[in-house]
Amino acid sequence: GADPVEFRLKNLTDARMIRTLKAAAAKFGWTARAAPSGRGVGVACGIDAGTYDTLMVEVTADKATGAVRVTRVVCAQDQGVVVNPGGSLQQIEGCITMGLGYTLSEEVRFKGGEVLDKNFDTYALPRFSQVPRIDTVIIDAPEIPAQGCGEPAIVPLGAAVANAIYDAIGARVFQMPMTPARVLAALQQER
Repeated sequence: GADPVEFRLKNLTDARMIRTLKAAAAKFGWTARAAPSGRGVGVACGIDAGTYDTLMVEVTADKATGAVRVTRVVCAQDQGVVVNPGGSLQQIEGCITMGLGYTLSEEVRFKGGEVLDKNFDTYALPRFSQVPRIDTVIIDAPEIPAQGCGEPAIVPLGAAVANAIYDAIGARVFQMPMTPARVLAALQQER
């Protein structure tokens, strides 16, 4: 029932995470509102390989079909001293694109111990047409040695999308990928 950014700022004590959260909120143009607001926006923070990330996402979610589309992602990343900003940007964008697959569609199905998804005709990778607008804020922190930059942004992506789905339609999805069937099941549980 609180605004997600205000809630985090009230409870965080880690200066690096607070810095990424504020940078992401500024880039996103975050407007404080209690969740669920119906806007379809979500936020999540994560740490991996010494790197701090805050992701904010915007989604559309269809209550009738369970279909979810991520329309925008903002990533603020503190990876210490930035050695190659262009390379870091490419790594972050690739990581987010890969994470969208894990979050929304990629799943290996089994039946009786047999793998059912043996090719890309049934294993759904994100298509370029599904990749949202991605905005990044790379925070240069020269006082901190260079940290990992290629994979940390994937850590909070699923949570940010789940939070955005909740904000959009009031249903909590707890399992990835967040397929239309799982979104519809979450809506049923909320009723």
